[in-house]
Amino acid sequence: MKLNFVNSMILMKKCVVCGKYTIKQGSCPYCGGEIASPHPPKFSPEDKYAKYRRKLLYS
Repeated sequence: MKLNFVNSMILMKKCVVCGKYTIKQGSCPYCGGEIASPHPPKFSPEDKYAKYRRKLLYS
């Protein structure tokens, strides 16, 4: 018997409104709010947009 696995990785999401975690895509199953990834973006020393992020942060 051979098992079939999903090729894509399932990542946790966090609700922006209530702060609960879910793996559901689209909207929060608890409050219906928007969900976003709780993980920070990958770090790259050749960051093309760091200048713009610093400008937004410090202006």
